[in-house]
Formats: sequence, C-alpha cells, structure tokens
Amino acid sequence: MRKKVTMQQIADTVGVSKFAVSRALTGKSGVSEQTRDKIIRTAGQLGYFKNGFGGASRVAALEQEKEKELTPDWRKQTGTVLVLFPNIRYQNKDSLYWGPMFEGISARLNEKGFDILTLTEPSSDKVFSLLNPDAIQGVITVGAVSSALLLEFQRMQIPVVMLDHSDSAFHCDTVFSDNISLMREMMNQLIATGYRKFQFVGNIYDAPSFLERWTAFRMTLDEHNIPLEQNMKLFHEETEGLMGAVSEIPKSQLPEVFVCVNDSTARFVLEQLSNQDVSVPEDCAVTGFDNVETDLPLLATVDVNKSLLGRRAVDQLLWRVDHPSLPVERLLIHADLIFRDTYMTAKRG
Repeated sequence: MRKKVTMQQIADTVGVSKFAVSRALTGKSGVSEQTRDKIIRTAGQLGYFKNGFGGASRVAALEQEKEKELTPDWRKQTGTVLVLFPNIRYQNKDSLYWGPMFEGISARLNEKGFDILTLTEPSSDKVFSLLNPDAIQGVITVGAVSSALLLEFQRMQIPVVMLDHSDSAFHCDTVFSDNISLMREMMNQLIATGYRKFQFVGNIYDAPSFLERWTAFRMTLDEHNIPLEQNMKLFHEETEGLMGAVSEIPKSQLPEVFVCVNDSTARFVLEQLSNQDVSVPEDCAVTGFDNVETDLPLLATVDVNKSLLGRRAVDQLLWRVDHPSLPVERLLIHADLIFRDTYMTAKRG
C-alpha cells in the first residue's frame, strides 16, 4: 500500500522548513511566489495530492459520475469557457505563435455556442476572487501557468485542457504538436541530404515542446551513430547570452546546421551570423520550427497548424466535460515539414 507523502518529505526535498510547506499548500502568506510554486510542483511530483490535498472530493466526484453513467446534463450544453494566458509578455493574442491558437479556440467555441472569457494569469493565484467558478464550464490554458493556479481549478473540479504545456503537479488533458516525430523527420531528412555536424540552439527548459525537440534531436543522432558534440552554452535562457555563445564559435568550427528550437530563435542566430560575416547557407545552414518567420533564409522549418491546435483543445475540453472520470489524454497533432529547395544543399566536401 502506498504510504502517504508528508509535509516533512516535501520540505526535505525542496530544502525549506515544514512551516514553509504548510503555508504554501494552504495558500497562506509567508513564502515567496517562486518558493510556493516550487513547493507545490515538488508535492505533485511526490504524489502528495493523490492522497491529501483535494483527494477526498475527487473520490466523491468519481463515485457520483459512475452513478450517472456519464449521462450529459444541462451544464454540458452551454456555458462559458475561460481561456487563460500566462502573465508573460510574449504569450498573448498578438503573438505570431499564440495568437492563431487563440483564434482557433475562439472560432470553435463560437461554433459550439459557448461564451468565451479571456484572462491573463493574475499575480495572485486567487483567481476566483475575480470569477464565479460555478459559471465556468471549463478552462483552456494557453502556454505555461503556475501549478498553484492549476490546483485551484482541481479543487473546484473544473475541467482543464492545457495547450502546448504540461505540469507534473497537475494531471489533465493536453494538446501538443507531435514535436518528437516532427523533429526526428526533419533530422532524418537533413542526414539523408548529407549533413553530419549539428548544434542545437535554444533554452530547452523554457517549454515542454522545446525539451521534446531536443530529445528527438539527440535520439536521431544516436540512431545514425553521429556523435553528439553539443555546445551547452547554446542552451542559454537569455537572448544576449545565446548570441554571445554563437559569436564565440570560430568560423572554422561552425556546424553545418544550427538546429533551432523555433523560428524566433533562428532569427537571432541568423542575425548574429550576419554580424560575423557568415554566409547562410554557404558557410552553414539554420533550421527553425513553427513557421512564424516566413522571410528568413531557413533550410527547413515545421509548419505547425496553430489554429487547429486551438480548435482541438476545445474539442478535447468538451469531451472531458462529458467524461470526467476517464484517464487524462495527451493529443498530438502532426504538421508539415517545409524544406526550402533554395537552401537545401548536398553534403559538402
């Protein structure tokens, strides 16, 4: 039988006092937002919420659902869906990446006759001081939001679908591009063309999708017995540090291809290479992902259907409303690879 996770175990893992853990898990003041989020995330990873925080209410809800045999009721036919954006400058409706996702969400909800309410994640996790939870049919999160806020929704038993993000402390349905398959397909094509020297560029810890793309990059090199000689400085989280890492690479030691975590990162890399008088693609090539920078001389990118991701997130949420007790699902959406023949050159030398 699984032993109950204690606050002391959480405290020992995080490296804080048991008092801090207690304050964080009960939503009281006395700990910083950063420490609170770390405590809650660690508690989720250890399984604390499965046998403690909110566990009893979830069991009761599952029992009630079995009695109803998943029969839809009036609440499942109409209502308001909350679309939640993180409190991050570049993750909003005006973004070339996130904006089309929101448009897809909005269009699908309109088709289904649901009202839509958009909200930027408040600095305080007490979101329901602003909202009536009984009026919310479900929540779609666009990008990363805090673990503490997600657990607010869990306590309220409000269905959540996360779009392009996941959280180890909170299990719910998620919708992603098929990052691993798509990156593997891109790398296989590059290798088949003759390229052998690669460097991966971008902060792989900034988003689950980025980490998946890095995983697929490494996996494909290993499958082809190509040594991984990664410059770890190219994982820098700040743009200035990333560009500095690119500038430090001597021209004679440039990779054949910089494989960037997304198109935005590829733009920064291309700008730095231009500053160093490096010709693209003659001296080296650059790839992206997401297809949001159509004017760049990229060797390849992935045309993620961002609007479709948003529409499918709505479909998944409406399915979840009708099936609250079934296991959570991870929906992967494939996309088209774009190889630009102008820049697709055979192995050199």
